[in-house]
Amino acid sequence: MPPSQILFWRRTDVAGLERLSLTLSADGVSAQSTILCAEDGGFRLDHRWELTPEWRTTRLDVERSGALGTERLTLERAGEGWCVDGHRRADLDGAEEPDLSVTPFCNTFPIRRTPAAVGESLTLDTCYIDAAAMTVARSRQRYDRLGPRRLRYVDLGVSRGFEADLLVDDEGLIVSYQHLFERVAAQ
Repeated sequence: MPPSQILFWRRTDVAGLERLSLTLSADGVSAQSTILCAEDGGFRLDHRWELTPEWRTTRLDVERSGALGTERLTLERAGEGWCVDGHRRADLDGAEEPDLSVTPFCNTFPIRRTPAAVGESLTLDTCYIDAAAMTVARSRQRYDRLGPRRLRYVDLGVSRGFEADLLVDDEGLIVSYQHLFERVAAQ
């Protein structure tokens, strides 16, 4: 993977586009992104990620601007738990990663840890961030390996019953997320 790259995803369910700048270094991974979306009356959402070299989130900053003004949210890893806006949230203890509802980027973290053998799965709890409400709740999800670059996402928590087939590149970054996102080449 190159040390830095720009990725674009478009929404396939509503009008929306995301531009994500991804940077890898010996110290870790960082990503900065802007999403423009017509959903929920139209909004702009900026999110900034700090990850370890193993692609584990240490910090996520989210800023949403829309018809009701601007809201901010910070999620930080605190040992085996998480702090939301500087306050420890015991209900999130043991959750492995954030899952920000409006981007396929965060699916990369569990995808990279899903066993490579067809038929294998990874089940984990996440800190689900509803970008419309700017709230954080614990949620459970599963990733089923269908092939070398194919997985099925199964929501077992907040959106129980939702499933989608995922196509990823060699680094585990989403190329196609059934019903929601597809990668777009920069022109």
